Amino acid sequence: MFLDELTPIFKQFAQHPASFMGGFVSGALKLSLADDPVKSWLNQQLGVNTNSANNSDTQNGRTSGPQSISID
Repeated sequence: MFLDELTPIFKQFAQHPASFMGGFVSGALKLSLADDPVKSWLNQQLGVNTNSANNSDTQNGRTSGPQSISID
């Protein structure tokens, strides 16, 4: 019974040992893939340039500088 619950874990480990261990270590250390040190390292390893994507995310439809609003 207990072995049946662990079978999917062993299958994933057998198919992708490096990614499994990376995920296991990041989970054990409670690292988030969205945090900057891990995210920048992953982007560097993958060769992904996300500078243009980050600019559109940070703008989020806003113009630069503070905006004023009026409340009636």
